[in-house]
Amino acid sequence: MHQTRTTRPRRSALLGAGALAAAAVLLAGCSSSGGSPAAAGPGQKITLTVGDFGTFGYKEAGLFDAYMAAHPNITIKEDTTTAEADYWTALQTHLAAGSGMDDVQALEVGRISLATSDALSSAFVDLAKAPGVSKGDYLPWKWQQATTADNRTIGLGTDVGPMAICYRQDLFQAAGLPSDPAAVSALWAGDWSKYVEQGKAFQAKAPKGTYFMDTATGLFNGVVSSAAQQYYQGGKLDYKDSPSVKSAWSLAMQADSAGLSEGLKEFDPAWQTAFAQSSFATTICPSWQQANIQKFSGAANAGKWNIAQAPAAGNWGGSFLTVPSSGKHQADAEALVAWLTAPEQQAKVFEAVGNIPSNQGAYALSEVSGYKNPYIGPNAPTGQIFSAAAKAIQPAETGPHAGDLQNDFSNGILLVEQNHKSAGDAWNTTVQQIDSSIQ
Repeated sequence: MHQTRTTRPRRSALLGAGALAAAAVLLAGCSSSGGSPAAAGPGQKITLTVGDFGTFGYKEAGLFDAYMAAHPNITIKEDTTTAEADYWTALQTHLAAGSGMDDVQALEVGRISLATSDALSSAFVDLAKAPGVSKGDYLPWKWQQATTADNRTIGLGTDVGPMAICYRQDLFQAAGLPSDPAAVSALWAGDWSKYVEQGKAFQAKAPKGTYFMDTATGLFNGVVSSAAQQYYQGGKLDYKDSPSVKSAWSLAMQADSAGLSEGLKEFDPAWQTAFAQSSFATTICPSWQQANIQKFSGAANAGKWNIAQAPAAGNWGGSFLTVPSSGKHQADAEALVAWLTAPEQQAKVFEAVGNIPSNQGAYALSEVSGYKNPYIGPNAPTGQIFSAAAKAIQPAETGPHAGDLQNDFSNGILLVEQNHKSAGDAWNTTVQQIDSSIQ
């Protein structure tokens, strides 16, 4: 989708406690005690603003235009921000002030734990009560992520980030490895350590100047994202003892010491250029990664990429649409959110920009189930691979600073890959950074 990996500045993460506490007090006074206001009448013209970040795909799929055509009295204006970090900082300011929010506000999955907390959940209406919304339509773990302790669901899932492995079939063939998606999936089925072992087999016969993976940070995030226990347990930060964090760090260090990783920083210019230079053979591939591969690999590499199942199902990314409880057009905003997250609309977004739906009804639609990416593995069952992964994802406690932790560990791994620090020193530096900034 919109690139969902959180890399926000430390300052924005620490704004949270004071800003959210203030927001809770201010917005409690703004909330309607009598439920959502009535929808605008046929003759009443209104404007609905939708605040989001990156690429949600609604404009690209023509959904805003379609909705306005069906509702002539409604004008939709998208208030979009390129970087999610900037979007979140501005939203916190509006929440604290109790004003300035859009009629619909998007939230990235790394923020949803804060939004559902006691301090902030009253800032959003309960969308479980919105007309046409049914809990059973959505992936259970996705619905639960946006549900509060008192059983209010403050956001409807737009998309999810099920993972696959995207690979260069020509480089696999050159290294003597199978290149068919089913055969490649079988190489590492059920075990991330097998992925690293296959990397060693690749590297032994790899074309000169090529690496098995772009970065060990992607491997780390893939391992953690596919585990039931990640950075938190029982509401408390528990990353030091988390089996998935330990395993992910160990495998990332193995990949570096074996020379399997090019040591790139994801999303930086050098990483983008490496796609076109064909210098690595695999990348951890949440559904939204497809757009990056095609964009940065370019026309010269069309047909060279393919896609296989990841060693384990996991989620990396995804967002929600919410309706602020201080909005003037709550009923109309709820109706728009319910429509945008319905199966037919989510399938259209998938077709337009590749965002995997969170509404399970979309998986049966031909736009999703029959989808094959013409650039990446045109003969691979891409829609089925991502849909199956989405259905197999197990619920995981994310916690309020999951995005910060992911970012800190990625930086820690780069200390090894780019600055040549020892694994022990990099771990200690990462722990110090986390303990000094996240409580």
